[in-house]
Amino acid sequence: MIYLQLEELKKRTEGILRIAGDHVEILDAGTLQKTFIDDLIYTAVFSDHEDVRKAARWIIRRTGAAAGIHSASIQALYEAMGRKEAAGFTVPAINIRALTYHSAQAVLRAAMKLNVGPVIFEIARSEIDYTRQRPEEYTCAVTAAAIKVGYRGPLFLQGDHFQINAGKFAQNPDKEVQAVKDLIWEAIEAGFYNIDVDTSTLVDLTKKTVKEQQKLNYTLAAEFTTMIRDLEPAAVTISVGGEIGEVGGKNSTVEELVAFMEGYQEELQKVDETMQGISKISVQTGTSHGGVPMPDGSVAEVKLDFGTLAKLSEAARVTYGLSGAVQHGASTLPEEAFDRFPAVGTAEVHLATGFQNIIYDSSHFPADIKNRIYNYLNKECYGEKKESDTEEQFFYKTRKKGFGPFKRELWELPPDHLTALGAELENQFSFLFKKLHVGDTKKIMETFVKPEDVPLKAPAGLKE
Repeated sequence: MIYLQLEELKKRTEGILRIAGDHVEILDAGTLQKTFIDDLIYTAVFSDHEDVRKAARWIIRRTGAAAGIHSASIQALYEAMGRKEAAGFTVPAINIRALTYHSAQAVLRAAMKLNVGPVIFEIARSEIDYTRQRPEEYTCAVTAAAIKVGYRGPLFLQGDHFQINAGKFAQNPDKEVQAVKDLIWEAIEAGFYNIDVDTSTLVDLTKKTVKEQQKLNYTLAAEFTTMIRDLEPAAVTISVGGEIGEVGGKNSTVEELVAFMEGYQEELQKVDETMQGISKISVQTGTSHGGVPMPDGSVAEVKLDFGTLAKLSEAARVTYGLSGAVQHGASTLPEEAFDRFPAVGTAEVHLATGFQNIIYDSSHFPADIKNRIYNYLNKECYGEKKESDTEEQFFYKTRKKGFGPFKRELWELPPDHLTALGAELENQFSFLFKKLHVGDTKKIMETFVKPEDVPLKAPAGLKE
């Protein structure tokens, strides 16, 4: 049910939740979990009325806090990894592009089943646009999923690839930098306490020295970090990630890591010698986002350089106290590759397209909706098709852009279809959690991560 009026929403909370000032008290946890949280999240996402959406989102976030579910920073755990007090696992960072409420439930069910500690829910700047999910909506969908499945503990919400577009930067650098700053501000307000800034798109390999090549990258990364430190809540140290090599480009080197970190630290010290810097560093070791589709629509085998990944992770920890290197574009790798990430000390691995593929390629994904999405892509995205692309390659590369326009139709799939898709996703999450060795890491996560209840003012309409 989607509540159309604010009074209707307020009346429905009676007996289930009690709103007192800027706080929520749970009165009927059973009804909340069984039915009311479904109504709340559908209202928060799909209501035509902004005041109703805002109210539903506030209720979800504060209800999560009342249940012991808090947006959290992974910073303290990553500092422990940098000191080698926590090791032997790689943190999965999962981009959810479709069915966010339902997919997040699958993640959390798998995590609870395996006693998983750290798992990150993230969304990239580009994904926010084409999936039509602003940060606060994403936060609410994941929080609602946690309430639905009975999860308790920290939720690590992350802005992935908050990236400078090189083309837009060349045309108007101030405007493009401000666009990323505005997004950072919006994300922090939404409870994203983990932010990956990506200015690696500005690395200039034509420069003579490696430090000159990285200069614009580390200068802007430091500027964004300074802004994040100014905006972060008083009791929270946001985990910031940097990037030295654009995914899909040439493989990163230890020399580039050193050049970036030296310049980055110098820039931070100009502002404040005690300022906390990044906690991890994203590198390129041979992958590409989404994989490389072959003419038949299959994905080409990737030759990932685990040796380079190991060297970069060790250098990041030993020299700079970082948690290690971060691997992007990994979800379409062969299954036997995943247990190698913890073996070489990878701090974090980003996973996205593989889950998208599970949804699209499932026998439980209705053929009529898939056909309508593909027809939409043929009309709206055909200009992206290269002359050499087959139809299969074109659809593989663009079908991620079908999730936004068809979001409501996907959320309103028949319950049996949603259940079956959720089970398929849960199986894959369980597999990956085992491979990345994050099973039975809840206790070590709780040793270092102490979530804070960050205040959130209630919308005026709920106080009347």
